Amino acid sequence: MLGYEKRAFWKFFSIYFGSVAVLILAAGFFYFGEQEKMMIKKEHFSMIEFTRQLKMKMHPQNKHIKYEHKNIVIDNFSMDNFTIKEDKFMKYMPFSWNGGYLLVTKDKVHYHEILLKIKLEIIAVQALLLILFAWISYVLSINALKPMQNAITKLDNFSKDLIHDLNTPITSMFLNLKLLESKPEFKGNKSLFRIKRSLEDIGELHSNLTVLLQEDTMVVQRENLFEIIHDVVATHKKLYVNINFILIESEVYGMVNKDAFKQIIVNIISNACKYNVENGYVKIYMKDGFLSIEDGGIGIANPEQIFQRSYKEHASGHGIGLDIVKRLCEVMGVEIKVVSQIKKGTTVSLKCIS
Repeated sequence: MLGYEKRAFWKFFSIYFGSVAVLILAAGFFYFGEQEKMMIKKEHFSMIEFTRQLKMKMHPQNKHIKYEHKNIVIDNFSMDNFTIKEDKFMKYMPFSWNGGYLLVTKDKVHYHEILLKIKLEIIAVQALLLILFAWISYVLSINALKPMQNAITKLDNFSKDLIHDLNTPITSMFLNLKLLESKPEFKGNKSLFRIKRSLEDIGELHSNLTVLLQEDTMVVQRENLFEIIHDVVATHKKLYVNINFILIESEVYGMVNKDAFKQIIVNIISNACKYNVENGYVKIYMKDGFLSIEDGGIGIANPEQIFQRSYKEHASGHGIGLDIVKRLCEVMGVEIKVVSQIKKGTTVSLKCIS
């Protein structure tokens, strides 16, 4: 399951299961409250019944109930009198026609035992219901994702076929362009130079999309990061002869997909070269566990926005290269951060899972 599919799954699951869970817990809470009220009524009734049997000299036996005779006068006496203390229940009952009252008390030991049993039964039922509805929520979430997954699969297949088919005409154009450049009459031709730059942009975009469409089948393994970086730097040295590349190599390994990580480095170094100053530099080194790619270029006005799709600060470029970088980083669990100052340069830092 891809990142966006996981987010959609957990969003649907949490909304459905969360709503049901709240209802189950609320129902259990109110049910327990009603049971508690019923238990108190039963305790009240048991004390009345005990007193009735006592008056009828039936010698009732209840180890939880005690009584004593009180020769007192209670104004406005009500048979509904019933007092709940922390450790017992209390009730006054008329003793005889001649006066006096019985003070009947009952400890809460049995009451608490029954109440605990009810509470445990409610918790057990709630737990079973939550497990049942968690499974139902899981099944519903998976089924809800299927139409989206089918549509995305069709779109991915179409995109892969299209990108694969584009490879042939792009290669053909590059070959024909080289043939034209080899002819003396086309040397220094500005139109030919512009065509070449446009083809390079198309080739870069083609490479980005080719790697991006592999994210659903991307295999991550332990790789030597500087071996990958060294190859990318070697290529860019030939393309940007006026840029000074400073590569401070060290033995660093990370859990990455080699092709995806290479494309990330290509995009970052390519941007560092494109938006550099004349005779500028690109420095690559390790610092505080981060792989840093630093340049002394023109800088970025809004570094917090550069990973947004189609955002660009300059006329050149397509605005999707760094969006692809961000997506590839997310797939591999690579942390990425950018620090930049206008006219001072930019530093892109990566931290891979080791």
